[in-house]
Amino acid sequence: MSALRHEEFAQGCKAACNGPYDGKWSKTMVGYGPEDAHFVVELTYNYGVGEYRLGNDFLGITLASSQAVSNARNMGWPIKEVAKGVFETEAPGGYKFYLEDKEQPQQDPVLKVALAVSDLQKSVNYWSNLLGMKIYEKDEEKQRALLGYGDNQCKLELQGIGAAVDHGTAFGRIAFSCPKDELPHIEALMKKEEQKILTPLVSLDTPGKATVQVVILADPDGHEICFVGDEAFRELSKVDPDGDKLLDDAMAADKSDEWFAKHNMQKASA
Repeated sequence: MSALRHEEFAQGCKAACNGPYDGKWSKTMVGYGPEDAHFVVELTYNYGVGEYRLGNDFLGITLASSQAVSNARNMGWPIKEVAKGVFETEAPGGYKFYLEDKEQPQQDPVLKVALAVSDLQKSVNYWSNLLGMKIYEKDEEKQRALLGYGDNQCKLELQGIGAAVDHGTAFGRIAFSCPKDELPHIEALMKKEEQKILTPLVSLDTPGKATVQVVILADPDGHEICFVGDEAFRELSKVDPDGDKLLDDAMAADKSDEWFAKHNMQKASA
């Protein structure tokens, strides 16, 4: 993946984009191509937080890339084959990735993102009937369903776990862009259906870049879902040719570990 853009913020996001944490933070968008045509990962870094407790909510990202499998082997990064041609690995912090050992497709190599749910049918109803996703697969016996907004887009896999979903302290969310005129209608529908709205329609500023409008929801298990106005988002999400340099500079300038050590303190465990 490539660093598509990197942004620094002096204080916590008013839509809790960096979780419920105040203070300085950054976000880095990484992926296989531009955000308007690929599923990308938003990595948020809170300067004052040393570690997060993982829950059972995020089950992993599956991508098709023999190159990724080869990279892991060449680097000595731990991988294990969990199905024929499918390898499981963990990113720093414990987030799971599943690598299919096949030629990387020309379109987005990210195939699906898996989330745990406590009641499969209830969640399928929410994501399909309310949010308009198409059901591609559903297996009651294995308690899983595959949904999406487009045939050639990354899919959402819902996996029933037969227990409550624990989100830990990392506070991840999944985001979709849509025409900004649809945002008030999404909010109104959720109010009508008495569903949870975490952040009503609000404008978010990024220093030196476009201001976007978002509505942030929560599904029956508390998975956070952000809908963002597409018109401004296309401007905000343009690939920044300086993204790598900005990220490198930010990491080199990050003296937070030294500051905490100097003051005989440890970064918080969230």
